[in-house]
Amino acid sequence: MAITALLSRDPPRAEAELQAFLNGRTGDGAVVAFVGLARDSAGGGPVTGLHLDHYAGFTERSLETIAADAGGRFPVSDIRVIHRCGDVAPGEVIVFVAVAAPHRRAAFEAADYLMDRLKTEAAFWKREDGPDGSRWIEPTDQDREDLRRWSD
Repeated sequence: MAITALLSRDPPRAEAELQAFLNGRTGDGAVVAFVGLARDSAGGGPVTGLHLDHYAGFTERSLETIAADAGGRFPVSDIRVIHRCGDVAPGEVIVFVAVAAPHRRAAFEAADYLMDRLKTEAAFWKREDGPDGSRWIEPTDQDREDLRRWSD
């Protein structure tokens, strides 16, 4: 099984990443890809940008751990995670996740699991910027509820 988890200051090129992920794949029956985008509003107010602060080494290890956990939990053959850090403008890609598996259910579940874990547990400090200032944000109650689905 191949597991890749990367941190990038540049927006992942989702189309190119997906094409590269698909190339040469003959033993899998399913590939599920997810692309997360920065929104231009949150909580009813406008957002002009998002800042994802990180701690070098620590954040990468958190991404790698989450991806490895997904690989150990689901019968998948390949996982690729690319997560942004730094400044992200509305409409830009924040995260790209791709999962390949022999069967669709495992691919869907692994991608869903990855996103729930990344949203709540990846080692980032997130700040939303808007015309009225900036505010640090935390995972929401819904994010935490989504994560609880995966508790054993």
